Amino acid sequence: MPKKGKKETKVKGAEKTAAKMEKKFSKRSKREEEDLEALIAEFKSLDAKKTQVVETKCPPPSPRLSASLSTHPEKDELILFGGEFFNGKKTYMYNDLFFYNIKKKSWIKSEIPNPPPPRCSHQAVVAPQSGGQLWVFGGEFASPNGEQFYHYKDLWVLHLATHTWENIKAPGGPSGRSGHRMVLCKNQLLVFGGFHESTRDFIYFNDIYSFSLDSYSWSHLKPSGSPPSQRSACQMTPTPDGMGVIIYGGYSKVRVKKDVEKGTIHSDMFLLKRESKDGQEKWSWSRVNPSGNKPPARSGFSSAVGPAGRAVLFGGVCDEEEEESLEGDFYNDLYLYDKGKNRWLPCQLKGNKSEIKKRRRGQKGEAAVEGTEEEEAAAARPQAPTEIVKEIMSEDGTVMTIKEVVPAGDQEEEWEHEDEQTGDDNGKDSAPAALVEPCPRSNAIATTSQGKLYLFGGMFEVGDRQFTLNDFYCLDLHKMDQWEILVEMDPKTQEWLEESESEDDEEERTKGAEGEEESVEDSEDEEESEDEEDEDHPAVEEGESVTDYQNRTVEYWIGLARANMAPDAKDKKVAKVALAMAKVFFEDQ
Repeated sequence: MPKKGKKETKVKGAEKTAAKMEKKFSKRSKREEEDLEALIAEFKSLDAKKTQVVETKCPPPSPRLSASLSTHPEKDELILFGGEFFNGKKTYMYNDLFFYNIKKKSWIKSEIPNPPPPRCSHQAVVAPQSGGQLWVFGGEFASPNGEQFYHYKDLWVLHLATHTWENIKAPGGPSGRSGHRMVLCKNQLLVFGGFHESTRDFIYFNDIYSFSLDSYSWSHLKPSGSPPSQRSACQMTPTPDGMGVIIYGGYSKVRVKKDVEKGTIHSDMFLLKRESKDGQEKWSWSRVNPSGNKPPARSGFSSAVGPAGRAVLFGGVCDEEEEESLEGDFYNDLYLYDKGKNRWLPCQLKGNKSEIKKRRRGQKGEAAVEGTEEEEAAAARPQAPTEIVKEIMSEDGTVMTIKEVVPAGDQEEEWEHEDEQTGDDNGKDSAPAALVEPCPRSNAIATTSQGKLYLFGGMFEVGDRQFTLNDFYCLDLHKMDQWEILVEMDPKTQEWLEESESEDDEEERTKGAEGEEESVEDSEDEEESEDEEDEDHPAVEEGESVTDYQNRTVEYWIGLARANMAPDAKDKKVAKVALAMAKVFFEDQ
């Protein structure tokens, strides 16, 4: 009998070690999760009092991240469920259910008896059976103070035809987790990866489970080959033939010392393939080496399945560690993975074609010829990535600086910008008009319907602040011309509470009438002084653009920004704040 190879022995040894770690970790975190079960039970008790379905027209859902957005299999509707919101002091978990009517562009909140308890970082998948079903598995619940976590391992189905929730109690499923991925593959749900975390420890998974929609039973798959390493938040896309899935990227972390953790952003790809021989089903892992322009390393990206089964990836964040600080670069770029060609491609907006043609019709004779020559010369030159910095100012004056990197385009792909805009005789239209696009973000939720990508919410960070969004966008993936704003982000609605703010509020409440009068006088004085200061700022010249104004007055605004920032603030950060201040002043004039 042949001896086992070293590779096979190592794989089995790693599986045993992972199993022991999971068992040990489950015992350690059990007591902590029991504390939250009482709180979850209260939510269930409140939901149990609802006895009938109530549907009401409503404004767009509140800001949130790590929710789920799914496409109704039979109607022109999108289904949003769950998510979380953090305002600096308190964590809110949701289990509300919304339906978005694509044609009417309207929202309906649907309150259905006995729903799943509140959660985020779960997975939701639609299936066409019985008039449409929405399957929900796992996710996490966080205590209001954000210090304890409960990880679900429950499976639910929303029967869309009857508007009823059902808790499916089938043994042998995955352990409690969040950040996992789930897709519909033929007539079964495939669940991969995820993580489980407590205040003291954490564990990441790379196991794969299958749930049959025919028998309502779980199976723990044991594919041959080398699987992806343990991870969460990866991209998981069914293959066009429905015989497997492709895994890309993800995130995991390990503890390198007692109080030191190291995160890893994965950028590898794997294929999980199913084969049926002699009535038996066999699965196997294999490594995928794609060509093209792969997305730069990131986590927290959003993914969906586009036309022709192409995988679409949007945004995300890449954390940069500098000494004791941690800053993230947020993205709003869009990438496409063509499974047929095994190729990654960056997707760039083409702009409105009618506007491009209008510019071209305005060109005359020799100028038009010269423009064409310039186009050819530009096309021949290699394009380098472009870094764009954006600033948004919230109501309290906090400047939210967002950086994105736009990679070089791939000229051979049909989704790329085929025609560059050219200028007229005076060169006034030589620069392309700025295209509206979602701001960079992570943990947004995305889905596709009839060739259009829909994107809702997410978050980005500025220093220690976290800004959660509820803006809503749509992009036609066939035209790739421009993002349509369905719900616009309003920075003034951003809420962030800090300990110092609560202390100040308490002081204000203890003040007497005399103190209130003084505060009113002080505010009036402040308004007068602000008006005086505005008069001292460099004036905006007639016909001047915001860019010209910023370039002309940048030294003044840098001096003002430096005076109002920490002495050790970096020059680059001061410059960004200065440009934001100049822009705000320009727009107020």
